[in-house]
Amino acid sequence: MLLHLSTWAEVAQFLKRSRTIVVPIGSNEQHGPTGLLGTDWLCPEIIAREAEKTADILVAPTFNIGMAQHHLAFPGTISLRPSTFIAAIGDWIRSLAGHGFEKILFLNGHGGNIASIEAAFSEVYAEASFAGRRAGFAMKLCNWWDLEGVGELAREQFPTGHGSHATPSEIAITQWALPGSIKSADYTPQIAPTGPIREALEFRARYPDGRIGSDPAQASPDKGGELVKLAAQSLVRELAAFSDEAMPK
Repeated sequence: MLLHLSTWAEVAQFLKRSRTIVVPIGSNEQHGPTGLLGTDWLCPEIIAREAEKTADILVAPTFNIGMAQHHLAFPGTISLRPSTFIAAIGDWIRSLAGHGFEKILFLNGHGGNIASIEAAFSEVYAEASFAGRRAGFAMKLCNWWDLEGVGELAREQFPTGHGSHATPSEIAITQWALPGSIKSADYTPQIAPTGPIREALEFRARYPDGRIGSDPAQASPDKGGELVKLAAQSLVRELAAFSDEAMPK
């Protein structure tokens, strides 16, 4: 069930059978010469929607702008400041919790979001803690590449040149879902360099084409389909386990 394609009455009915929701979250940022700018929000959305085809789960609209200040030297990147991102996540959580959702799982597609998402969780929990009351709901962060079995499959598919940004696994997922948007380019070097991530101009100078340690030429729609199928199955199990987690009274 997709929240944005449902009526309020349908959501109210869903809440009678489940108090869990998954929020795909990512970023709109450069992904090298062939990666789509939406890669980091498309991957969790693709996986969540594939999971929804086979299970009674509710998928929220995708939170598609994240914390990507280090990519701003590349045209097309859109970023929120960490403080803005944290505040926005908090309002999403408060809105959903106010309707009765008790388990809110954020399925993340961008490593640069992790610290800010966890900080947002801490801010929301702190409201209850300082007020001396229970929150009555719980949040969970899950990166799609950490879903059960997914990392192992990606390492099997791409034993060398996987890297950490503009990876062949994430490019493959978008190729599978959007075959009409597959891009091609020559890579020099074939496997990109690796190193630290700081501010935007240093990032552009250190990684001229935007990749970090990766060789996206290895990506293929077939490999992407394998990753999506496994990730969707794992997400259904992750949501079920989170839903069943007892909330102390």
